[in-house]
Amino acid sequence: MPIKKANELDFSNKKIKMIVAGYAGIGKTTLGLSAPKPLLFDIENGVDRVEGQYRKDTLIVESYQGLLEDLETENFDNYETFVVDTGGKLLDLMKPYVIRQNQQNGQRDGSLSMKGWGAVAQEFKRFMKIVNNMKKHIIYIFHTKEENDGDITKLRIQVEGSIKTKIWEDMDLGGFVEMVGKKRTIGFSNTERYYAKGTHGVSGVYDIPTLYEKANNDFLSNLFQGYIDDLNSYSTAHIEKQSAYTKAMLFKKVIDKCDNDKHLNNALEQLKTVEHSLTSERELKTHLINKAKELGYKYDTNKKAFI
Repeated sequence: MPIKKANELDFSNKKIKMIVAGYAGIGKTTLGLSAPKPLLFDIENGVDRVEGQYRKDTLIVESYQGLLEDLETENFDNYETFVVDTGGKLLDLMKPYVIRQNQQNGQRDGSLSMKGWGAVAQEFKRFMKIVNNMKKHIIYIFHTKEENDGDITKLRIQVEGSIKTKIWEDMDLGGFVEMVGKKRTIGFSNTERYYAKGTHGVSGVYDIPTLYEKANNDFLSNLFQGYIDDLNSYSTAHIEKQSAYTKAMLFKKVIDKCDNDKHLNNALEQLKTVEHSLTSERELKTHLINKAKELGYKYDTNKKAFI
């Protein structure tokens, strides 16, 4: 596969992987449906709890095998985001699937073996890859559960075992939704109480707009666009720096033409006026010193000149 230079990278079509976590009934699904052109994967049979004006097209998911078949056969061109409600229920549907794939993944009572938990983690990663190949954003809705740690009650996504750590690894964003006073907020920075994840301009706590009648449910659409714009700004900035670097390095031609101490010292003075970028200043100074050595001159620190 070809290697791309930093200034050739374009993240305009970046697809975001996100967790939305919080207590039941706080509006996580409605928030998830504020993403760009969403399709709801209703695994928990909870679409009826979304107010009618904010409901979106919905795929009723009854089995993981059925979901995989739908992803292969249905046309999803009209959608940009898959909203999985909930991530915990998706993992539950994966359990019998991985046992059918390999009986060693299960125990006699139908529960997962240790190997089975690993298989679920791998299947979750495979599912993520399938969605990524389809060029879709994906949002996993997770309920939270309380875990006591001394005097602190911590809130974690409702997932059994250590698989929760692996789930977080592949996420670009993770927000915790809660009520602060009379406002709903979503936090993207870790606190003592909950785990979250933010990057590329998304961090801290945001107020979630109250949805009045006929209000646009577009909070995550705007957040995603800001994320992508910020991601691309780094690429754009690098392109500008690279262009300035290339322009500065043209001064090598001046150095290459030097053939006596007068020329070298003139080049030394001119070098101070060059608009440098990235490593151009260090490289050009090194090039000038090497040219002087080649001609039999050295730099005198007292005279600040080549002699």
